[in-house]
Amino acid sequence: MKHEAADIPVVSKFHFYRNALNILKNPLPFHHKNFEKLGDTFQLETGFYSHVVFSRDPELFRLALQKKQKNFRKSYIQTYELVKYVGHGLLTSEGEEWKTQRKLLQPTFHKKNIAKLTSRMYDSICELLDHIEPDTSIDSFPIFNDLAFKVVARSLFSDAINDEQIKRLQFITEETQMMLVKELRQPYKRWWFTLSGELRNKIMLSDEARDIITSIIKDRRQAEKTPDDLLDMLMSLTYDDGSVMEQKDLLDEILILFIAGHETTSNALTFTAQLLAHHPEYQRKIKNEALAVPYDTIDHILQHTRQAEYVINESMRLYPPVYFIDRMANAAFDHKGLHFQKDTTLLFSLYEMHRLENKWQNPQEFKPERFSTDKNFSDQFFPFGAGPRKCIGNNFAMVEMKLVVYELMKRFDIEPVQQEIDILPLISLKPKNAFLKFKKAD
Repeated sequence: MKHEAADIPVVSKFHFYRNALNILKNPLPFHHKNFEKLGDTFQLETGFYSHVVFSRDPELFRLALQKKQKNFRKSYIQTYELVKYVGHGLLTSEGEEWKTQRKLLQPTFHKKNIAKLTSRMYDSICELLDHIEPDTSIDSFPIFNDLAFKVVARSLFSDAINDEQIKRLQFITEETQMMLVKELRQPYKRWWFTLSGELRNKIMLSDEARDIITSIIKDRRQAEKTPDDLLDMLMSLTYDDGSVMEQKDLLDEILILFIAGHETTSNALTFTAQLLAHHPEYQRKIKNEALAVPYDTIDHILQHTRQAEYVINESMRLYPPVYFIDRMANAAFDHKGLHFQKDTTLLFSLYEMHRLENKWQNPQEFKPERFSTDKNFSDQFFPFGAGPRKCIGNNFAMVEMKLVVYELMKRFDIEPVQQEIDILPLISLKPKNAFLKFKKAD
């Protein structure tokens, strides 16, 4: 006899509002308590007629993003809220529009094209690491944030963008993301964000970013000789009918590259540096591997950064920069005895999935060697998402991070300043108070 699927366990809107201030600061402890009490999937009532389903079930995640991904779509958060700031690019588009853009952009991020950018990446990395002041307690996040943003900017525009423009674009990117966080976590204040003009001011900042990028594109179109950078690659792409991207589409994709290309990387690098500081034995492993590689070519270096890769993966397991991924159900469905209604918004917690005791041995421990085995982690490890919409820039990010860790370990020994690693969950999972000491390596 077949049993009807049960309703999803519910956390009431009153409990939500009672914890609103704590959720605004850091929602992860609130969600963790609900997962522990109600199971791997629960429903959070956020208003009189609105709710969100939270899940840490890897099988449901893979169902929505891989196995039956056509039955799900991105949520209102990305297809409307984020669009206000970055437009209709690959990250925010849906359906046929997304398929067309993905097919167009995919070749840009093939390994052979990323290889053309590594020299520019490496120079930017070395330039930023040169400015680290040794033997002083330093907040490491601004260092890695500036580094990651400059790497993206130089990879996109080469020398066509100056440091002042880079800083302005970085400021605008961070301001608009903070505004989006406030909109999502304080939906009851949206009327005030509009009435006060705060929302309008942030959208005007996005327009300023477009103006900066537009001027760079205009100069590039008029240049006699152009560098082989990401902008050149994007401008030369053609659709099946032979046409190229329109100016608006090009601007949208570039704005999204700035957000997706720098924020997650800077977060991951900061967490990696902190974990290395707390676990010096892994610093030694990376140093030994790095010193065994004579500097020949960047490609040669990348072939000998396995220890760095293990550490980076373990860092992204414990502190995934993209710590939530959303989807909406196009139709009602049942899963593991639970019933999901049409248009249900699902928020998948990668932070929780990466720490499940039934999936990971000693999940709270930092053990990079777990990634040195032949085990396939694709059913439980999702630092770049999964399925057809897996992050298109994952190879770019991994190359950049391995080069940073390689060069960092060649130059420094890292020491912690505080016992705990603090987090700041915003649109991405950010580090907080990431103070470290960098001592010149012997």
